[in-house]
Parts: sequence; structure tokens; C-alpha cells
Amino acid sequence: MNRWIIGARPRTLPAAVVPVALGVAAAVGVGSITWWRVAACLIVSLALQVGVNYANDYSDGVRGTDDVRVGPTRLVASGLAPPAAVKRAAFASFGAAAVAGLAIALDTSLVLLAVGAAAIAAGWFYTGGPKPYGYLGLGEVFVFVFFGLVATVGSTYAAVGEITGLSIVVGCAAGSLACALLVINNLRDIPTDREVGKRTLAVRLGDARTRWFFVALIVAAFVLAIVCAVWRPWALLGLLAVPLAVAPIRTVLGGANGGALIPVLGATGKLQLAFGLAATVGLALGG
Repeated sequence: MNRWIIGARPRTLPAAVVPVALGVAAAVGVGSITWWRVAACLIVSLALQVGVNYANDYSDGVRGTDDVRVGPTRLVASGLAPPAAVKRAAFASFGAAAVAGLAIALDTSLVLLAVGAAAIAAGWFYTGGPKPYGYLGLGEVFVFVFFGLVATVGSTYAAVGEITGLSIVVGCAAGSLACALLVINNLRDIPTDREVGKRTLAVRLGDARTRWFFVALIVAAFVLAIVCAVWRPWALLGLLAVPLAVAPIRTVLGGANGGALIPVLGATGKLQLAFGLAATVGLALGG
């Protein structure tokens, strides 16, 4: 497989697609949808996700954090690509997100320029810069805010020019599942992260509490789907994804560690995608 595809980590891309789909579905029935802006939202979200993946690869690689790694291959740490090239790939991805975001802002509100700049800065400084906040246990905050609330609510706003209560609630559901992906990733890396001084939230919480935090995030997404039913009863279709939550929860609570958690990452991604698809259909039907 092409090394740049590996570095982009395509398995993480549902985390970028789901909030946009949910945000657009929440916009159905609110007003006339501007579809080119929806397409631009998707470009922004995907480009940000890829940019963050490359940025993390670069920053963790040059720090030596990834020298001993259980998870997916990293370009810098494995020597597949020079650090400077990975850094350029990150900036190119962020640039693509900026261009698409600028088009949306010029057609809606220039306030979105500040939101977009904050998202790009947060993506870089997650593991980049002298004091990366991802090393301080704040990564989940970034993921929840930007790959949950901002991506979902922003997509609703781009689609119809309005922010709704429904888009905020469903954005929290998207953010919860996106955080669950990060939590399982950090749970796997607790031993190596602790060794190199990377104080992720998982390191701070410890193994046992991180496992229950993962469960709480998944449960929260389904509870929020029920809350969405106050606006649109068909949102309950999101509950069809519940069976897909059983295996990853059972594995995590069963004490799996290291490489045994890698399948959980994939299972959680499938859960996120299934929930997003089902809830998107439900929200659109109720609009």
C-alpha cells in the first residue's frame, strides 16, 4: 500500500464523515439545503482528519514517542518517510481544509474563519509545538469539540444557515463516539505513553477507569439518540447499532491489552459508522 495512504490512516476517516452526515440530516426540513456547501464541509472534515493524522505522525515521530509502538504503522517512526515530508503533507491537508472552509465562510459568515483557524491550530498543537495539549490529557476535549460539535453543528449551519438544538445534541453523540476511538487508542498505549512522559487522559485516569470511560462514551451516544427522538422519533434508528457495541465493550471490560485492543479500534470504527448511517437515515426521515 502507498506509504501516504498508510500515513493518512483511512480507517479513521469515518470519524470525519459521520458528523457531517448527521449535521446535514439534522438540517433536513429546516430550510433549503445548499449542497455545494455540504460538499465543502465534507472536504474540510476529511482534510482536517488527514492533516491531524500526518501532524501526529510527524510530531510524535520526531519526539521519539512512537519508537516503541503497538498500533498502526507511523511514517516517521518506521522510516517510511522523512519527517520534513510528513510535515509538508500535514500542512497541505490543513491548507485544503482552509480553502474549502474559506469558500463556506465567504458564502455564510466570516465568523467561520475563526472557527476554522481554531480547528487547524488545535489539530497541529495536539502533539505539535513545545507544549502539546495531547500530552496533558486534553486530546478528548479537542476531538469532542471539533470532530463532534463543530463538525456536526457547522454542517447544519453550512447547509441551511441555522444552528438548531437538534444539531447540538446529535453533535454531542458524534463527539462521544469519536472520543471513544481516541480513548481505546490511548488505552492501548498507556504503558508506552507513560514511559515517554505522554500524559494522555488514559494515563491520568489509569487502566480501569479508562475502560469504564470508553463504555460511558458509547452509552452516551445511544442515550443522546433517544434525546434526539424528542425532535424526530425516527432518530431511534440509531439504536440499531447497539449490537455492534457488545463485542468491543466486552473485550475492553474483559481486560484486553496491547495488540489485543487493535481489533477493538476497528470494531469501534464500525460502530461509529453504523450509528452514523442509521441515525442519519432516521433524522432525514423525520425532517
